[in-house]
Amino acid sequence: VQLQASGGGLVQAGGSLRLSCVVSGRTFSIYPLGWFRQAPGKEREFVAGISWSGTYTYYADSMKGRFTISRDNAKNTMYLQMNSLKPGDTAIYYCAVRGQRYSEIGLKLDEYAYWGQGTQVTVSS
Repeated sequence: VQLQASGGGLVQAGGSLRLSCVVSGRTFSIYPLGWFRQAPGKEREFVAGISWSGTYTYYADSMKGRFTISRDNAKNTMYLQMNSLKPGDTAIYYCAVRGQRYSEIGLKLDEYAYWGQGTQVTVSS
């Protein structure tokens, strides 16, 4: 299984970015997916998750109302639309696939079996 994240970059506070994650090597449509992030000197944290069908989503409190997770099962791709970005959003963002098919959205790192390489997001003040 391979995950390729892209779309990161440098943006000013208040700006937007859209991250993408292409998944190959697994039946994409039957696994929940998630985005995590890791800032320098901090632990990797949950950002958002989406159910295998795309019907359900879940966000960390600080991302609610600003970030939107989505998936296109026909394209084996997951997205994270990030609006109203803040300097505190600066981190490496990772996409991940849960190890259990047809399962619920996972909130913990150890619930995900496969990880992308990460894409850097930097928000300047």
